[in-house]
Amino acid sequence: MSLNSGKLILMIEDSDEDYVALQRVFKKSNYDFRLERTSDAVQALDFLLARGEYKENRDSGIVPSLILLDLNLPGLDGRELLLQLKRDDRLKEIPVVILTTSNNPRDVLYCYRNGANGYQIKTVGFDKFFNSIRSMISYWFETATIPSTLN
Repeated sequence: MSLNSGKLILMIEDSDEDYVALQRVFKKSNYDFRLERTSDAVQALDFLLARGEYKENRDSGIVPSLILLDLNLPGLDGRELLLQLKRDDRLKEIPVVILTTSNNPRDVLYCYRNGANGYQIKTVGFDKFFNSIRSMISYWFETATIPSTLN
């Protein structure tokens, strides 16, 4: 199955293990997305704004169709990054799905109050993780309508 060829998904995740698991899901599902990863919030902002290490080697016109954001990042955490993303006119239209291990109701409420478009708890075990990610991808790229500027 090939969904939305050429779409870019940005994963902001410091865990190599979680990133590799997501890559396995994409490979097993034959998704034709480009998956980029940054491991902290500062690197993510540099990527999204085509600055710093990304200034020369990235087309600033390429915008992710979806951001997967972990809350527990080193340095500037995912909560603060979410605020920055949703307050920036250049970035606020990009759907942000929180993908985290936290099932704390305060985190869920905080994220939705501050502009998260979804909140998904990382499931344990590859089969459960695989199914939950496939459902999320299916929703965002087959069911939901995202702004045309992100296509």
